[in-house]
Amino acid sequence: MIEDKNPQRTSIAQLGEFGLIDHLTKNFEINQPSTLKGIGDDAAVLDFKDKKVVVSTDLMIEGVHFDLAYMPLKHLGYKAVVSNVSDICAMNAKATQITVSIAVSNRFPLEALEELFAGITLAANEYKVDVIGGDTTSSQKGLIISITVLGEADEEEITYRNGAKATDLLVVTGDIGAAYMGLQVLEREKQVFQVNPNSQPDLDLYTYLIERQLKPEARKDVRTLLHALEIKPTSMIDISDGLSSEIMHLCKQSNVGCNLYEDKLPLDPQLISVCEEFDIDSTTVAINGGEDYELLFTIAMEDFEKIKANPNFSIIGHMVQESEGIHLVTRANTKIPLKARGWNALTE
Repeated sequence: MIEDKNPQRTSIAQLGEFGLIDHLTKNFEINQPSTLKGIGDDAAVLDFKDKKVVVSTDLMIEGVHFDLAYMPLKHLGYKAVVSNVSDICAMNAKATQITVSIAVSNRFPLEALEELFAGITLAANEYKVDVIGGDTTSSQKGLIISITVLGEADEEEITYRNGAKATDLLVVTGDIGAAYMGLQVLEREKQVFQVNPNSQPDLDLYTYLIERQLKPEARKDVRTLLHALEIKPTSMIDISDGLSSEIMHLCKQSNVGCNLYEDKLPLDPQLISVCEEFDIDSTTVAINGGEDYELLFTIAMEDFEKIKANPNFSIIGHMVQESEGIHLVTRANTKIPLKARGWNALTE
């Protein structure tokens, strides 16, 4: 496909705020019965009847959470929705609506925002969430995206971080660490490009890792899978900041300790191969890398038989008394205190 060297650039100032809103939101459809009124009034109107409502919000800032040197705007829009839906999945609830707010500088033409909203629309359709409002404003420095997500669940379904017991098993979905290594590959190729702008990266060996970084998916299926297995998690959290950080959150909220087993960590073969290429320890990546958006949860010991052979889940440890602390048990059967070395948004 031949790249257009002179793409159309329509100034968003031509449309004005309300014209821009109308233009960007015209493709959003209402699918949820709980949405009585979406975009177009001073506030959305929702009706959840006897369901409990769960709400979460996230902020993504250019230069902090994403780099447009290798993050396509369509992927960014998709990922922004996914990261929020994942928080609702981590409550064992179903995401139903989102609001989308953006602050944008004048370096972005209308066509760039169309790409961003194409990704948002794609994710909204994939996860069956209604876009019901938001805000647009100007930015002095690049692009800022804020999404608020609402969801619903029966009261007895909702899972918090504070319900783990000292004998519970620690379970994770999918595999972990791939998104972090995808980021390392993209950062390396960016540096190569800065030295030699004529270089063309060959990313065929890294497709899975890059997809996990640029187009992650929220585990909306887990709620249904657990329900079919007749398992109610005792605590749950999503892996956005890194496994070690999330384990610390569960332990702190539930007043328990944990033994995490190195040989039980689910690692994709491509992750192991690329860690060797980068000379990085795969265990370090698995426990500290973020943005996998897998779910980490605890279950009662008596549910072991129900989950042990399921390919969607890996039992990676067990909870212990708080006084025993939080440890990584190595392949050599050595206990190492686990530190929260995942993503910290406030570090320099």
